[in-house]
Amino acid sequence: MHQHTLAAEITQTGVGLHSGVSTHVRILPAEVGSDRYFVRVDLPNSPIIPAQVAAVSHTMLSTQLGEGDVSVRTVEHLLAALAAMGVDNARIEIDGPEVPLLDGSAQIWVESIAAVGLVSQPVSNTPAPITIQEPIWVYHGDAFVCALPAAETRFTYGIDFELPAIGNQWYSYSLITNLETAENTANTFITEIAPARTFGLLHQIEHLQQSGLIKGGSLDNALVCGSEGWLNPPLRFANEPVRHKILDLVGDMSLLGKFPVAHFLAYKASHNLHVQLAQKILELNPKLTKI
Repeated sequence: MHQHTLAAEITQTGVGLHSGVSTHVRILPAEVGSDRYFVRVDLPNSPIIPAQVAAVSHTMLSTQLGEGDVSVRTVEHLLAALAAMGVDNARIEIDGPEVPLLDGSAQIWVESIAAVGLVSQPVSNTPAPITIQEPIWVYHGDAFVCALPAAETRFTYGIDFELPAIGNQWYSYSLITNLETAENTANTFITEIAPARTFGLLHQIEHLQQSGLIKGGSLDNALVCGSEGWLNPPLRFANEPVRHKILDLVGDMSLLGKFPVAHFLAYKASHNLHVQLAQKILELNPKLTKI
């Protein structure tokens, strides 16, 4: 059995969506069994924040991880890219409080990972993948997310907005993670999910800005939709918004360490519901944290 890490380091610099702060990220190869974790190199003693469910400290419009008073926000796109591309172990050094939004998607991250490739790391004892045996779900009103028994790991998402340009959208994506060499990383995540950008609603922007959020948001790193349509077309996909929701879900479920074999089905959900489901799965399958 094998795990994988990066064959070389990756660096990116950009502005955080909510903080508006420019940060530099350096992703380094990591030892077998070390998992994916963040290091706040701008702080004394460079505190470590594990990319695990137990470290989630905030889920308002993004996923934030924290240890004590130290945190890092908007981790979902980067973590989705690393996990879906098969990077089990990675040291993510960051010199600020929020992962850069870049172009609003995970495309730059996956391109960077594909460019450096992966290194196989032999392990002597890897447990069998966790298989969901019974449906597990959480909900709030008509929004829900669940994990269903399945033969493969799949993510299906539905959204429904009154704005005609978005409306009701559904999409389903099957995750391929058995990547043994860098050449095998050209999976459907790169073409179908990673390019989908974050999106916002025009009528909500002023309120969010007054609340101290989306300080780094712009028409260059987020799609914005109003009653008359998209302010910054063209879209990369006709259903780009729902594909982006799958990107968020993949990133949040990556906090389990390894993806369970399950069909993750979500409708009008949020980071908060995603994390609640991950917590529930972890309660029923505590071995996930030891994979």
